[in-house]
Amino acid sequence: GNVEWDNEIFRQPEKVQIHKKNSHASPSPIVEGDRLYVHYGPHGTACLKLDGSVVWKQTLEYEPQHGNGGSPALIGDVLVICCDGRDVQYVAGVDKATGNIRWKTDRETEPAKGFSFCTPLILDVNGQPQAICPGSEAVFAYDPQTGKEIWHCNYPGGYSVTPRPIFGSGLVFVCTGYDKPKLLAIDPTGKGDVTETHLRWETDKAAPHAPSLIHADGLVYLVSDRGIASCLDARSGEEIWQHRIGGNFSASPLYAEGRVYFQDENGVTTVVQAGREYEEIARNELVDERTYASYAVDGSAIFLRSENSLYRIEKQ
Repeated sequence: GNVEWDNEIFRQPEKVQIHKKNSHASPSPIVEGDRLYVHYGPHGTACLKLDGSVVWKQTLEYEPQHGNGGSPALIGDVLVICCDGRDVQYVAGVDKATGNIRWKTDRETEPAKGFSFCTPLILDVNGQPQAICPGSEAVFAYDPQTGKEIWHCNYPGGYSVTPRPIFGSGLVFVCTGYDKPKLLAIDPTGKGDVTETHLRWETDKAAPHAPSLIHADGLVYLVSDRGIASCLDARSGEEIWQHRIGGNFSASPLYAEGRVYFQDENGVTTVVQAGREYEEIARNELVDERTYASYAVDGSAIFLRSENSLYRIEKQ
């Protein structure tokens, strides 16, 4: 837990307003080999060496609403970044070696509220890489090398989309944001507008605004912002179980060793056995602080970032 280095990467000339649950360090960094990629939304993106020295900096401009929340996704030599502001909405591909912008693709939508906070999902569909990038009123799949759209699925009215999409059982699972979130299951093998052809099922029952989902062994696990945990059949959308575990949630659940960990905003974690029957294994109050960030895992250690501290939790 010792601090190895602490470097200022960007400095803003004036105070920027953000949501009370947000921070300027909400996006997750990426480590690959001897490089560290950090992202601060429209304030800047940078590549560092692991000693903290800066390799390059880049700025993708847009006007954020409530600050930034989405993280980059790395595939090959490209960082894919969603830039969904209240003024413009686009997705960019940034060269990981140089920081140069390889491509920028405007969202082909005209939403009433354009801002969103999504992290792209990278997957391979029949040998074709796709970057799945939800935004306001639609989710788009792009070729991560060129930025060319492969397909999109509309959900009119959805905005402020935060949960990262997930993939499993041959489907992409996307949440649609405010005001009333839905969970969509989409077959990613289509082309063009797939709203009427490749949407396999949808539900608006206890879908989350903020936490992302988990797929494991043909089941989808989710928790609403108000503390309702659900397990759905991935292929059909059938509700397997639903249980109010209490608390308010921003952090995404974690799946590890056959268990699902749900962490609420008060630092309380509910541990549930994964499977088709609800079985609560443990309930632990880990910290007495506000906790909005999702867990990080390294081997058998869990890292938890609270409002003021960073914790490492591991059985010795």
